[in-house]
Amino acid sequence: MEGRCISWLTILASFLLLGQFLRVRADVHYYDFTLKEMNVTKLCVTESILVVNDLFPGPVIRVHKGDTLYVNVTNKGDYGVTIHWHGVRQPGNPWSDGPVFITQCPILPGSYFTYEVIFSQEEGTLWWHAHSDWTRATVNGAIVIAPKEGTTFPFPKPDGEEVIVLGSWYRGNLNKEVNNAMANGSDVPHSGGWLINGELGDFANCSRETTYRWSVDYGKTYLLRIVNAVNDDQNFFAIADHNLTIVGLDAAYIKPIVTSYIMISPGQTMDVLLTANRPLGHYYMASRQFLTESAYVNMDIGSAIIEYTGDYNFSSSPIFPEHLPVAKDMERAMRFTGLIRSLANEDYPVSVPLNVTTKMFIVISMNYLCKNRTNCQDTTDHVILASSMNNISWANPTVDVLQAYYRNISGYYTTNFPDWPLIMYNFTAQDISPEFAVTDQATKVKVLNYNESVEIVFQGTDLIGGSGVHPMHMHGYSFYVVGMGQGNFNNETDPLTYNLVDPPKANTFIVPKNGWLAIRFVADNPGVWFWHCHFDRHLSWGMDTVFIVKNGDTEETSMRPPPSNMPACIFNKHDISISKWNDNNVGDDQDYLEE
Repeated sequence: MEGRCISWLTILASFLLLGQFLRVRADVHYYDFTLKEMNVTKLCVTESILVVNDLFPGPVIRVHKGDTLYVNVTNKGDYGVTIHWHGVRQPGNPWSDGPVFITQCPILPGSYFTYEVIFSQEEGTLWWHAHSDWTRATVNGAIVIAPKEGTTFPFPKPDGEEVIVLGSWYRGNLNKEVNNAMANGSDVPHSGGWLINGELGDFANCSRETTYRWSVDYGKTYLLRIVNAVNDDQNFFAIADHNLTIVGLDAAYIKPIVTSYIMISPGQTMDVLLTANRPLGHYYMASRQFLTESAYVNMDIGSAIIEYTGDYNFSSSPIFPEHLPVAKDMERAMRFTGLIRSLANEDYPVSVPLNVTTKMFIVISMNYLCKNRTNCQDTTDHVILASSMNNISWANPTVDVLQAYYRNISGYYTTNFPDWPLIMYNFTAQDISPEFAVTDQATKVKVLNYNESVEIVFQGTDLIGGSGVHPMHMHGYSFYVVGMGQGNFNNETDPLTYNLVDPPKANTFIVPKNGWLAIRFVADNPGVWFWHCHFDRHLSWGMDTVFIVKNGDTEETSMRPPPSNMPACIFNKHDISISKWNDNNVGDDQDYLEE
């Protein structure tokens, strides 16, 4: 029996080693976020903005793949807020996903809520932001997800890294102005400038002294973790005289792309390698609006400065990136987007669904909400701007969808979101009849069975002359982008062009202007998950819906129960987040929610 005897000391040592292994492999992190107003001066004017921990952008969260994060959010601001962990799958845990009136009600002033953020498949860069009203303009920050301990990047380890957060600056009280615009049915505010790490840079008034500066050493390679936190526009980004090597998108690795510029949509993140191999000096990094609509063009440039270290004289202005595209350069934007492919190797395989069980065709468009269908041609007194998915303009309920679903409370949503457009027409024609622009407001969701293989084709339109690019974002999932094209989708020929070998995996991707986007995913994350355009104006106007994914047959494939401290649904019925136009007398849709 001597050879079979194990001492208690040996057992204890084994448990300690096991505990160390588990701690290293799946750490738990704790952060405290305190939201409060802070005065900042930009464009020669001092404004009060809501920030986290007195930082703008907010604190960077750092974890390893597979870790768990607890963030206690204390709201010392003036209105309710929520926080979303953008791109984090949150397996079975929609309770901490954050979109207001979808998975929770707001954290009211003077109260707090603790989010549990579960990292699983993600590796690279993501971000967090407020998901109530337009508060994310100032409440946002990066999430850095390092490889698991003992593993490394699928490229040579960089010598250093830098977080770059692209943002947009608004004059005045943004939420108040948005609320007024929504109530009046008018256009929403437009950005007053572009930010790089919270600063407008040398090309904006009263901003030269605060331009963000970053020092680099000659010969070293750096990993830039770029976040597009802009509210309402896409951006071109470039660094003077330097090539960029894109190696990651939305916390998933891609085949390296060497380029002189990038186009990045709001919500997207990119991991980019930069080698400091140019003559010692100062170089601008710059961002510019990429616009595809016939709307206000912001000609401003957001800038920051890269400074090489060393002993040299530099008295002239920094060099400007000559390859930064102009604002409406559609050709260069789409050329860049078309280059993105998943890494798709043995260490980072793809699993594109091949046997699709559910197909949806979703038309996304600009629209009007109409008070009285007999007067819809009068676009002054009887209609307001809206947007829709399959002719349904989303209306937030007064109790969040997740709570209503989990507790089986009726009356807050219906489960008849259409798989196909209610009306078929030439979606990309320039002379579409105005009658197709009138939409209905409702709270309709799509229910999916656990483990369904889903294909969605998003089709853009030119209704009311509103054709443009739409960055579609899905909560709780990443999806494979299997196809993209211009014009109307052809369900016979276009699927023949699908990339099922190495399509990009993303949580946010653009539907081209007057074009289509095809995606696939497996519905294996039970819960209530938001789908929306990541332009805040389109989200506010109703270009969003909800997917409810049913539980599987086991505890591991089922949604977790709610935490005990979910924020109560105490609301102001005049809050724009839940308001609906009660005079919208359409007569053929009974899904409107009562105030």
